[in-house]
Amino acid sequence: MAGAASLGGPVRVAAQLLVVAALLTGTLARADVYFVNVAGLGGEPDYEQRFKALAADLDRSAKAAGMPVQVVTLAGPQATRENLHQALDGIAARARADDVLVMTLVGHGSFDGSQYKFNLPGPDVTAEQLSQWLVRIPAKRQLIVNTTSASGGSVALLRHPDRVVVAATKAGSEKNATVFARYWVEALQDPGADTDKNQVITALEAFQYATRKTAAFYQTEKRLATEHAVFAVGAGSDLLRDATPDSEAGRLLASFALVRLGAANDAAGDPAKVALLRQKEQLEQQIDLIKYQRAAMSPQDYRSQLAQALVALAKVQQELDK
Repeated sequence: MAGAASLGGPVRVAAQLLVVAALLTGTLARADVYFVNVAGLGGEPDYEQRFKALAADLDRSAKAAGMPVQVVTLAGPQATRENLHQALDGIAARARADDVLVMTLVGHGSFDGSQYKFNLPGPDVTAEQLSQWLVRIPAKRQLIVNTTSASGGSVALLRHPDRVVVAATKAGSEKNATVFARYWVEALQDPGADTDKNQVITALEAFQYATRKTAAFYQTEKRLATEHAVFAVGAGSDLLRDATPDSEAGRLLASFALVRLGAANDAAGDPAKVALLRQKEQLEQQIDLIKYQRAAMSPQDYRSQLAQALVALAKVQQELDK
């Protein structure tokens, strides 16, 4: 895949194109975002405190995201398999097809060679169980961020045509506690993660920030890296370690807006500008889709559609700046 470093066998190009085009098209509709944050069992006081703090930071970031959101955060004794199941079932009953689900798992995971488990107070939850619960949620756009140890072992079962899965490790055999979790959460709080300076931190920007910081951590500590973050787009693509904003996978990961900053956040809280902000985001996604479909369009159609969308975007931005 152009612009992406892949693992495993050859990329299934045709299937990948269909997945990305369908999901990018889905971003043009108005959507509510459901954030589910879960801090699993620490096993010892240091990890317990660390995981709870990360969950609290995720909760604050989601609630300040500057978009219509519903947030569920489970930590400590509340982070049980039953409570997680109930939370996801509740979302399944309320969510619409054009909504977005973002679920982040923080804590310890285990992998025995065939089965991944997310460690929780009481019974653990398996990747298979999570997959069964998630597939019931109507939201056609889902981002699952598994920052636990051995999280790479969960990807195969969590993959789905309507889903992007991020894992802190490339395989279930990477079993040490991760630092990727810390930097993923930090990315949602650091304006420096907004590399394109559009006042929106996307999942692509958060992934790039966290992987860069993780690599720097191991280099500074002069330690051999025991985690290598990956992500998977849809059900049929290879695992990816990186993607550029203009690649198919990069566009899809970038379509998940996780946090808005500054004026973008203010506009989201201003009833008079909410409709304009949604229109702006729809036009930005439309421009991405036009660029993505360029190869299948005549040069004249491409230039015409792109020019129309850019003019419309400039007018909306002008109204937002008033």
